[in-house]
Amino acid sequence: MENSKSIKCSLWRWWCICRQLKKRGHGTHESGAFLLGKETGSSKCITSAVYYDDIDPKALSTGIVRLRGGATSEVWRICRENGLQVIADVHTHPGGAGQSNSDKKHPMVSMDGHVALILPHFAEAPFTFSKVGVYRYCGAKTWSSCPSPKLRWFTVWFEVMS
Repeated sequence: MENSKSIKCSLWRWWCICRQLKKRGHGTHESGAFLLGKETGSSKCITSAVYYDDIDPKALSTGIVRLRGGATSEVWRICRENGLQVIADVHTHPGGAGQSNSDKKHPMVSMDGHVALILPHFAEAPFTFSKVGVYRYCGAKTWSSCPSPKLRWFTVWFEVMS
């Protein structure tokens, strides 16, 4: 894809992340995580996840994801100590993978180019890639939609505009 940047995640790690999101949401409410990793050339590789309820025990208590102000400082500490960066964030929705008004107005990372992933049906089907919502933050509370991820050689690939 011309002028694009890709994010990749091993199939095994993707399955583990989806499984954790499903478990943490109990099939009844949203859950989410920051996806961490490193940039290598024209792609970024997801190597780990920091789950919202691990950095803010009350993050999932209302049924939707709500991180309190200081919670993200723990993410930046983890990144700094391990030489990682936030590659994307991911959270689940009860129905489809479209962005809610709240998702659009309150990005988890409000930096141009940040990627937000939404898994439908509380991450019930981790390998239904065509249903995953992929959104790139463009600044000023605007977003662009990106193609759904694809599976290539046991790796989940997300193509996002650079």
